[in-house]
Amino acid sequence: MLHKLHRISALLISLYVLFHLTNHVIALGGVSAHINFMENLRPIYRAKVIEPILLFCALFQVTSGIIFIARRWGKRRGFFDHAQAISGGYLAFFLMFHVSAVMYGRLVQGLDTNFFFAAAGLQPGAYPWFFLPYYTLAVVAYFTHLACGLRWILREHLSTQTLNRAAGGVMTVGLLLGLTIVSTFSGAIYPIALPNEYCLNKC
Repeated sequence: MLHKLHRISALLISLYVLFHLTNHVIALGGVSAHINFMENLRPIYRAKVIEPILLFCALFQVTSGIIFIARRWGKRRGFFDHAQAISGGYLAFFLMFHVSAVMYGRLVQGLDTNFFFAAAGLQPGAYPWFFLPYYTLAVVAYFTHLACGLRWILREHLSTQTLNRAAGGVMTVGLLLGLTIVSTFSGAIYPIALPNEYCLNKC
């Protein structure tokens, strides 16, 4: 039952992640494009009914994921089995850290957690040594966890070779997407001028 609930929760979160990653890819077209797309979506995922559900799902994913990792500690075999646990562990860390940071920014600091909020830590004068791998690994971990999960679900329908190739392809897409997003938000593709309220250090 816990596995079924974990998958249902993962599906709901993935719907949000799909929009979220699309939003970040749109940032390739400029800061305004990113913010405009986000503002059009916010009435949906920040609705009084939907946002609490998403937050609960995030908490449930973290809790159930840690339980699964603990249950099978030392029993995993093979690359994909270990990759699923490692990626799940990192996603648990990222969800707790990232969601907490966003809620703190919104509710305590009074910031609009838009493009500039995410880009602030990636700027040369801030903490890119932490945020570059932090964001990149989050995207890689998501696609890795998704690939491993689908590989397990489809194991009785496709050959091992096909599953391995497909999973490897999904993981590669995650890496390329993560690097693209981080490059955009760090200012590597076009210059970013942070408003003063987002500057972690001197702008």
